Amino acid sequence: MYSIRCVLIFLTVCLLSLQALAQDGKQDALNYLEQAKLMQEASQALNDIREIYVLAATSDPENIIANFEAGHLYLKTINKERAVDYFLKVRELDANYRFDLDFWIAKSYQYGLQWDKAIEYYTLYKEKLASKPNYQGRDKTPLASVDKSLYECENGKAFVSHPQQYAIVNIGREVNSEYPDYAPILNGSENEIIFTSRRRDGNMNENVADDNEPWEDIFTARKEGGNWSYAKNIGSSVNTPYHDSNLALSADGSTLFMYKDDGGGDIYYSERQGNDWSEPQPLPGIINSSYNEKSVSISTDENALYFSSNRPGGFGGYDIYVATKNDNGEWTYVKNLGPKINSDDQEDGPFISYDGSTLYFSCNGRNTMGGFDIFKSNFDKGANDWTEPENVGYPINTPDDDIYIVFSKDGQRGYYSSVREDGLGYTDIYMITIPDEPVVTTKQPEPIKEPDPPKDTTTTPVVKTPVEEKKPDPVKPVIKPLHFMVNVVDAEGKAPLDARVKLQGLRDNRVVGSSQSGTGVFDFSVTSESAKEYRLSVEVNGYVFQNLTVRIPGATTEDKSITRTVEMRKLAVGVTSILRNLYFDFDKATFKTESYTELNKLENMLATNPGMKVEIGGHTDNVGTWVYNKQLSQRRAEAVKDFLVKKGIDPRRVKAVGYGEMKPLASNDDNDDGREINRRVEVKVIQK
Repeated sequence: MYSIRCVLIFLTVCLLSLQALAQDGKQDALNYLEQAKLMQEASQALNDIREIYVLAATSDPENIIANFEAGHLYLKTINKERAVDYFLKVRELDANYRFDLDFWIAKSYQYGLQWDKAIEYYTLYKEKLASKPNYQGRDKTPLASVDKSLYECENGKAFVSHPQQYAIVNIGREVNSEYPDYAPILNGSENEIIFTSRRRDGNMNENVADDNEPWEDIFTARKEGGNWSYAKNIGSSVNTPYHDSNLALSADGSTLFMYKDDGGGDIYYSERQGNDWSEPQPLPGIINSSYNEKSVSISTDENALYFSSNRPGGFGGYDIYVATKNDNGEWTYVKNLGPKINSDDQEDGPFISYDGSTLYFSCNGRNTMGGFDIFKSNFDKGANDWTEPENVGYPINTPDDDIYIVFSKDGQRGYYSSVREDGLGYTDIYMITIPDEPVVTTKQPEPIKEPDPPKDTTTTPVVKTPVEEKKPDPVKPVIKPLHFMVNVVDAEGKAPLDARVKLQGLRDNRVVGSSQSGTGVFDFSVTSESAKEYRLSVEVNGYVFQNLTVRIPGATTEDKSITRTVEMRKLAVGVTSILRNLYFDFDKATFKTESYTELNKLENMLATNPGMKVEIGGHTDNVGTWVYNKQLSQRRAEAVKDFLVKKGIDPRRVKAVGYGEMKPLASNDDNDDGREINRRVEVKVIQK
């Protein structure tokens, strides 16, 4: 009897403790919501406000306001695909919390390239609109927006299943930072880059702007010996203590165009003076108006200037115009590029090729896959007009905004900014290498057949001249794609898992097209004729992510397939995973650029499992002293933690420990392979 009473008392205490913890969590959530409200009233950075709502939703998962606002702010910042978990939680708590909730769930899935799920929820919302045609609440998204989004998803499915073979590579930590870096422009020799950054280091203003982020400044770097030097502020002759952003650079690098907020948004220019620049001046002529002019590209001969503006008389919001220079050096004869380029949507970010025959620009209409996509059009001299613009395709374009691209003189390389999985911070600058073969982005028309020659109706006999029989051209063998089949299953029960799987070149990031033939079953069509190493990335909510290096043979004339099963481990206390793709500078705790894919996957795992705590363990081989190795491993573990914290992960959720040479996985005795295995960083779940 006494034992039963003790057990009952113990259970009662536990229940009261759990209730107290739950109440504490609810109160914490309310406190966080009040803090977020104050931050919004003070116009603080949206990223910071979002993290407070995430903390509120983590403290009290049943708080519907915290969940909705966390999802809403993810859609307004970066990692937009993460919004879906919060919106789905809102739907679970109250499906009628907001009339257009299904629309926002669909939009989150669209950003995550999960087209079928996006289409499912857009369709649900469309059916809801049809069932309540008279609803006029402020939480209604109109039918036109739904139909446009459905069209974008159909475009996205087509583009992603047949990706273009662009190599898209981060240009490195020498130029990019943990802050937004964007709008790259280069001279004709490609040995000088100028771009806009909101980094703290080197900023002209040590304070922050109204949004609690550093001010925009223009930075520059030079390429020496094939490598970029570390970027530096372009200087006080161009930058001010306030927002300054670049727009274009002349081919010879002597004239810099930039944007200023004056006059509703005007274009300025500066001339190079030795190692410095002249004070910026507004463009002479009639380009600047009382409306906004915000992007520029200048022809190689510097006699034509393309720009975007929202001035009256256009076809949509922002249109692209061209101006020519008169004998006095003033920009005159401003002309709208017409309906082939401009539409009733928005056009922005023009870039004219060095030969003046190809125009690149961005549009948020046409056959976009979401947001702004980059298009190209060629000038047809015969018709004296531009050809129908073509979407340059995936993976340059994504469901997010893709804009402000520039190309090299030979047209083989492009540069633009994007948020990608190997980024150092927010937007980073990337170099795009165009494949050797022509890039086909849309279905091409069938060639027009030449008409048959007229028949001779006279009776005059025709003398046939012997013609040497032409040998047929040899038939080129047809290369058949190699099918790399990936099955994703639970490591314990072997059940198939609903996963996000991606295959791309290890060095060049060329994306391999795929199709899904059931839960957890993916078919990648490898067209490269050479054997090659790829990165196979697998993510499942609630499981440890995997970044695997796989070597796949080249495609041949024969039908071939290879099957790979990936077993995923659930996130549970005690589960450990080695971060195989972390690379440090020799004898240092600084990351090489190749490390950021792995780091961002780790950050995503923590962000999507907000209650989890982990230990980051640094390990070394036994080369060097015991004390030094322990210090080095600690610094490397701390470097991983610092990266996560700067990305918004609560520092209380990450414990950094340096083990030095204490826990080897293999022998260190005169064994290079063993030592390499022992030099590692591990992540261990210590609370779920």
